[in-house]
Amino acid sequence: MKSRDMSKGFRTRQVTNILYSAVITCLLEVFLVANVSMIVNYLEQTRYADGLLVRAYGADAIVILVYVLVGIGIFSVTFLMLEERSMRYISRISAAIQNISEGDLNTSVEVVGDDEFSAMAANLNKMVEDIRRLMDKEREAERTKNELITNVAHDLRTPLTSIIGYLELLSGKVQLPPEMQKKYIDIAYIKAKRLEKLIEDLFGFTKMNCGKLVMHVGKVDIVKLLSQLLEEFYPSFADKNLTYELSSNVPAKVITADGNLLARVFDNLINNAIKYGSDGKRVLVGIHATDTVVTVSVTNYGYVIPAAELPLIFDKFYRVEQSRSTNTGGTGLGLAIVKNIVDMHGGSVEVASDLKGTVFTVKLKVDFDVNRENFGDIG
Repeated sequence: MKSRDMSKGFRTRQVTNILYSAVITCLLEVFLVANVSMIVNYLEQTRYADGLLVRAYGADAIVILVYVLVGIGIFSVTFLMLEERSMRYISRISAAIQNISEGDLNTSVEVVGDDEFSAMAANLNKMVEDIRRLMDKEREAERTKNELITNVAHDLRTPLTSIIGYLELLSGKVQLPPEMQKKYIDIAYIKAKRLEKLIEDLFGFTKMNCGKLVMHVGKVDIVKLLSQLLEEFYPSFADKNLTYELSSNVPAKVITADGNLLARVFDNLINNAIKYGSDGKRVLVGIHATDTVVTVSVTNYGYVIPAAELPLIFDKFYRVEQSRSTNTGGTGLGLAIVKNIVDMHGGSVEVASDLKGTVFTVKLKVDFDVNRENFGDIG
């Protein structure tokens, strides 16, 4: 509709310029005819009566031809003068298109007026901006891919090297004491579990990035789910000398969600609290349910995340305090996966960190309708 209106405006302006040119041509023609007639009459009464102008004026065909040619000339000059601004604008647009075709994406055209040419300039500017954004996105995708390869190579190699080393010791010719064998086996097992977690995160991220993660929505008791997860983490709590506490304002709360995906969300958050909260000696998990929303908070009292890093915490591959994260392990994908899954459920996840503790807060709808939610870009 907008394009049609602009086309109509263009035609209207052209017709208006033609009418202006015709009116000016007519006026000048009338002026010219009146003055030429007066001059010829004057010459006929003088000694120039046999002059060329007088004889030519006497030939009707020549007079008509001259008037027509003069009229065409006047009309053309007038029309070109009226269209001069538009032609200059078209030249600027043409030059911009030429620059863009040569790869200069910093080119832009000033949008002047409100007609089809200004619309063309605005569309051209938008096209350049879209191309720039697309190229930036492609460069970011390339950087992300390279970063993923680097992180995968490092994060998978470290536990794998340890596993191979301990297995070589166990399978070597030197007979080890039983307690030493058990210690090495336990260490290899822990490293293997870490390797499994890394691979699980990578597969999860790849599925989300490709849009292949399928939701299986059903009824989930969020209180029961978190109780089971905390019990499963008991060995990890004991290993880090941590205690945990689960508090809820309701004994049970059934929500509509994908239970397996939610388990991954809170598995990542609890695991994150254990890794970075060991200095605080305890982890608190709180549930507050209303008729429409369930809020789950996971709090640890260890490492305080700097305020400048909080907005980046859910970015892919981002690690808080890189050297510390190298020791604690992880691909930097865990919290990105958390955010994506929560977004898929139409919820929200936030983080706050100060001397009072680091709190991850997840809000989920009690009645989640997968057919009405807008998942957006989960990549």
